[in-house]
Amino acid sequence: MAEVKSLKKREEIDLKYKWKVEKIYNNTEQWESDFKSLKEEALETREYEGKLGDSKALETFLKLNEKIVRKAEKLMVYAHLRADEDTSNPEFQILRSKIDSYFAELASYVAFFEPEILALPDGTIERFLQENPELQVYDFLLKSVLKEKPHILTKEMEELLASVSDCLDAPSNIHNMLTNADMKFSVIKDEDGNDVELTEGNYSGFIRSKDRSVREAAFKALFKEYKNLENTLSASLTSSIKNFIFNARVRKYSNSLEASLSPNDIPLEVYTNSVKTMNDNLESLHRYVTLKKKLLALDEIHMYDLYVPVVDIEKEHIEYDKAVEMVTEGLNPLGVEYLGIFSEGIESGWIDVFENKGKRGGAYSSGAYDTMPYVLLNYNFSLNDVSTLAHEMGHSIHTYYSSKNQPYIYSNYTLFCAEVASTTNEIILIHHLIDKEQDKKRKLYLVNQELEQIRATVFRQLMFAEFELKTHELIEQGEALSPKELNGIWHDLNTKYFGSDMVVDEEIDSEWSRIPHFYRDFYVYQYATGYAAASAFAKAILENGEEAVEKYKGFLKSGGSDYPINVLKKAGVDMTTSAPLEATINRFNELLDMLDELI
Repeated sequence: MAEVKSLKKREEIDLKYKWKVEKIYNNTEQWESDFKSLKEEALETREYEGKLGDSKALETFLKLNEKIVRKAEKLMVYAHLRADEDTSNPEFQILRSKIDSYFAELASYVAFFEPEILALPDGTIERFLQENPELQVYDFLLKSVLKEKPHILTKEMEELLASVSDCLDAPSNIHNMLTNADMKFSVIKDEDGNDVELTEGNYSGFIRSKDRSVREAAFKALFKEYKNLENTLSASLTSSIKNFIFNARVRKYSNSLEASLSPNDIPLEVYTNSVKTMNDNLESLHRYVTLKKKLLALDEIHMYDLYVPVVDIEKEHIEYDKAVEMVTEGLNPLGVEYLGIFSEGIESGWIDVFENKGKRGGAYSSGAYDTMPYVLLNYNFSLNDVSTLAHEMGHSIHTYYSSKNQPYIYSNYTLFCAEVASTTNEIILIHHLIDKEQDKKRKLYLVNQELEQIRATVFRQLMFAEFELKTHELIEQGEALSPKELNGIWHDLNTKYFGSDMVVDEEIDSEWSRIPHFYRDFYVYQYATGYAAASAFAKAILENGEEAVEKYKGFLKSGGSDYPINVLKKAGVDMTTSAPLEATINRFNELLDMLDELI
C-alpha cells in the first residue's frame, strides 16, 4: 500500500520558509508587557475630550493617539500572524482575541474626535493650521474630516443610528446564513460516475469540468436551489438596498451612489463612465464567446460552458525557489530598486511559504507601520502559486514604499488603490510568460488565463456594477423589485454582455441572489477600476521603461496622502477618463488576436 502523504507540522517546516515574526516580539511575554502598557497609555486620550478647541491640545492629542494606535497595530499584527500560522494553537488564538476585543474599546475612547472637530466654528481648523506649524502634517486629515461636515448628524442622531447598526446589517447576515449554512444542494454525478453532494465549495471545480454533462448538472442543481429561495433572497437584497438609501437620505446625499463615493472624493462619473465604456466595447466580449465556442467545438455555447479551460496542459511542478526566480525575471521591467526590495523581502523573512497542519488557508499581505510587511502563502507548486507570489509581494512592496515615504497617518492606501500594485505585478509577469513561451499549447493556455482574468475582473464586475446602479435607481424612484423584476434585469444584462452566440439559460436569471458583494453597496466596480489602473501602469512600464517606472513608484510612495483619484492622476493614470479602461479592453483585443492565430 502506498504511503499516505500528510501535511507537515509547523515545527517540521524549514526556518528559511517561515516568516520572521520574532522581529516584532521575541515571545508572548514581550507582547503581554506591551499590551499592558498600551491599556494604561490609552486611557490618557480620554482626558482630551472637550479640549480640542485649543490648537496645542489638538496637536498633543493627535500625537498621543498616533503613538497608541501604532502600538496597538503592532500588537495586532503579531497576534494575527501567530494565530494564522497554526490555528490549533490556543495560546495565539487567545492573543488575537484579546487585541481584537480591545480595538473596539480603544475606538470608544476617541469617539469624541470627529464630532468635536465638526462642532468647532467655521474657520477654526484653518486658523489652527496657520498658527501651529506642528499641525501642518495633519492638514489633509483634518480637511477630510471637515469635508464630510454636511453629512454628519447631531450627536443624538449619530448615537441613534449607531444603536440600530446591527439591525441595518440584518439583510447581509440573513443572506450569509441562508447561503452558507442552511442551503443544501442535490446530489450529482462526477466525472467518474460517482454520486457527489453538490456544495458551494465544490461547485467551482464542477463548473470547470471537461465533462460537459457534469458542469451542466452542477449549474442546474446550484441555481435550482437559488430559484427555490428567490422570494426570501429578493426580500433580503431589496431590504439591504433600502437601508443604504435610507442612510444616504438621512445624511443629506443626493443619492446612494454619491453616499458611497463622496467620502473618498471619487466623482460619480468615474462609476457611470466605467459602465458606459464597457457597454461601448461589448463586441470584444462577444468575440471571446465566439472564439471559446469554436475552441470547445460546441454547436451551442451555454452559460455553464463559460468557465471550462479551452486547453489542457500537463500539470507543472514548480519548486518555490524556481517561482522566486520566475517572478524576479518577470518583474525585471520594474527596475533594480524594486527588485532589490523584492529580494530583501524573500531573504529577510517576509514570507511564510508552505502549508502546515493548522495553518490558515489562502494568501494575504499584512504588516504595520512599525513592522516589516508579511506575506502568507500556501505554496503548492503550481503556476497559479507563482502568480500569487507576484500578487501578494505587489501588496507588500506597495506597503513598504508607502511606509518609508509617508508619515504614519498617510501610510495606509485606500481600497480604491489597494489592488493596483498587486495586479500590476500579475499583469507584467503574465506578459513576460506569454512573450517568452515557445510551446503553442502552453502559450494558448497562458493567453486564455489572461483573457479569463480580464473577463472576470473587468467585464463581469462592471456588469455587476450596472445591476447595482439600476436596482438602486429603481428603488430610489419608488419602484418595488420582486424576483420577477430582478430576474429580468439580470437576464437582460447577461444577454447584452455575452452576445448572440451565448445561450442565456434561464437558470442564470437567479444568479444575482448568489452575489454577497451586493450587500456592500457600489463596491465591486473597484475591482474593474483597480485592474484598469494596473493595466495602464503595466502598459506604460513595458513601453516607456524607466520614466514610467519612476511615475509608478511615485504612486506606490503616495499611500493615503491624497484622495485616490489624485494619487493615480499624479502618477499618470487619470481614472476620470475612459483611457485606462479602454487600454485594458485593447489588451483584451490583442489577446483575442493571439488566440485567433493560435487556433
